Amino acid sequence: MNSKMIAAALLVMSALPAVAINGTLRPYSGEAKTGDIKWQSRAKQYVISFKQGKTEVSAEYPLADVMGLEIPKPAGLDKALAAAKSGQAASALPLLTKTVADYKMLVWDKVAARTLIEYYLKSGKTAEASKIADGILADDKDAAFSGAFAPAYWAIMLKQGKQEQLEKLLKRAVGTGDRASSAYALSMRGDIILAQGGDKPENCRKALTDGFLRVVLMYTDPECVEARAEAMVKAASCFDKIGMASRAEDLRAKAKEISK
Repeated sequence: MNSKMIAAALLVMSALPAVAINGTLRPYSGEAKTGDIKWQSRAKQYVISFKQGKTEVSAEYPLADVMGLEIPKPAGLDKALAAAKSGQAASALPLLTKTVADYKMLVWDKVAARTLIEYYLKSGKTAEASKIADGILADDKDAAFSGAFAPAYWAIMLKQGKQEQLEKLLKRAVGTGDRASSAYALSMRGDIILAQGGDKPENCRKALTDGFLRVVLMYTDPECVEARAEAMVKAASCFDKIGMASRAEDLRAKAKEISK
């Protein structure tokens, strides 16, 4: 499936009625409900159908009233994510694309979308990456600065040279008080330094001290594991470029260890 086919598939799927996915919705007020959950984009709310005794009932919850969702991981998603990240994207793209559409605002859409965006950026297809990000942000504007999807959007902005907008989003990420978002924002500082000055030794050192190593050393919280592992890999690349191969390999090994 090529990029144009995927973009067309996403467009068609976005026009179809949302798929109901079984899971648990936890509101800020009231009891958690388990049943078939569907996101309504226009109304910006969730609708959940569940059994009350022997009767099938439904309830609506505006996005602002929902504390969290527990949605089982789609079958085959782990395999597709691993394939895409290992360079075997052809087999993974159809499932990732379908997950973005079927699980809209149901946790796993952002996971699949982030991997698709990373693949497109590595392939030099920034426009395709941007279309996927736009679809996510149309439903959840906070995803631009909060949560694990945000770094993928920041990477698009960095590629597009939107420095001012990117800086504003990074400040908002730090301002959320969320440790993981702050860690991703700090790691992006290192990416910006490299993007602006290239991978000369002095620039790599600056990216390490001002960005990647700060995440590695300061963000050891359990919720920051993914951000920390990514920072380790980026730091390793910098150490390679300044002739510190053993330090680079040590960081890569630690990144694999904490990612298990």
